[in-house]
Amino acid sequence: MAGTPGPDAPAPAVLPARRRDAVRHLLHTHRFAESVRLGTPPSMRNSVLAGLQAALATALCVPLFLLSPWAHLVGFASLGALVALFGRFAPRRSRTGIVLQCAFWQTFAVFAMSATAWLGWPQQAQLALLAAFCGFYLLICLRCRFGAPGPLIFIFAVGAAMTDTLALPQLVERTLATAVAALFAWLICVASEAWRHPPTPERPFPKDPERSLAELGFMAARVTIAAGIVVFASHALGFEHPAWAAMGAVAVMQGSHLHISMHRALQRMAGTIIGAVFAWLLLVQHPSAWLIIAVLVLLQLVTEIVIGLNYGLAQVCVTPMALLMTHLASPTAAGAAMAPERVADTLLGALIGLMIAVALSSLEDRRQLAHHHRARRPG
Repeated sequence: MAGTPGPDAPAPAVLPARRRDAVRHLLHTHRFAESVRLGTPPSMRNSVLAGLQAALATALCVPLFLLSPWAHLVGFASLGALVALFGRFAPRRSRTGIVLQCAFWQTFAVFAMSATAWLGWPQQAQLALLAAFCGFYLLICLRCRFGAPGPLIFIFAVGAAMTDTLALPQLVERTLATAVAALFAWLICVASEAWRHPPTPERPFPKDPERSLAELGFMAARVTIAAGIVVFASHALGFEHPAWAAMGAVAVMQGSHLHISMHRALQRMAGTIIGAVFAWLLLVQHPSAWLIIAVLVLLQLVTEIVIGLNYGLAQVCVTPMALLMTHLASPTAAGAAMAPERVADTLLGALIGLMIAVALSSLEDRRQLAHHHRARRPG
């Protein structure tokens, strides 16, 4: 039969797929070139709409808290508004349900970590719980198919809720502020659902592949291990926000393939450095809360416009958003001094996350990377 190799045809070459080979492939200049390429968003309309919904929730809900007797809760209100970012590529009748579920899990993240402070847990126990939450929320997001932005929003909420001591009224206030803003964001999504493009057979949207519970459990365990290493390393180095290091590791390890993990690491590190410089330039001016809210609304929208083009571009916007939201939650904290720590935590998390991803990779993961590397080589 034509095209069928004869008995004397050479066997297909077996590509090297050891861990050292994977490291060599990941460090090749092709990976750096791939990380700066621009992609094509699955649906710019849906991405922009998600950004508008989150921005509108922030623009309406956060100022109401700022003008109320609970102005000290504006940071947690801004966390609740972020749930509008989820489910942008879900089927039309599924999206509002996804956002409502995310409202619950975002509120739970704030409640659970705040409760540990009320109960008097030591910092080491809180760090261990933070690492466990990284794996837990990865499992929840993949199992329930929440889509982008994935577990990072929930992990950010867990980290924002970490504190040494907390009274019961403060625990209740934080939880209610997050829940109210999240439900407000959900109502905005419900009211504007008709403007979203649904997926069609001609234009399918990206979705997570089918995975068994055992596979999801392994992925969650691997992320928990990496997060545990980075949060305790961040704490040992004297950093004040170990959740940022955990987010760096999770962002890298949630890539579906090793070369994508490398792209995420490079993009997150480069974008964080640029975004931190922007945040520092703003925070050294000691901006008012009103100016910070206006910048947050703008960044929220711009992030969703560029994230489909390149993850690194999105990080240029996400980094100042995270720093400004942290400053809103605690105006007397470090302020502009947080920017260098954000860079250091991100570098630490991304590097350790990439190393753990390679160390705990399967043979199939490394073979896929080898095939990808060979396909991208010139000639």
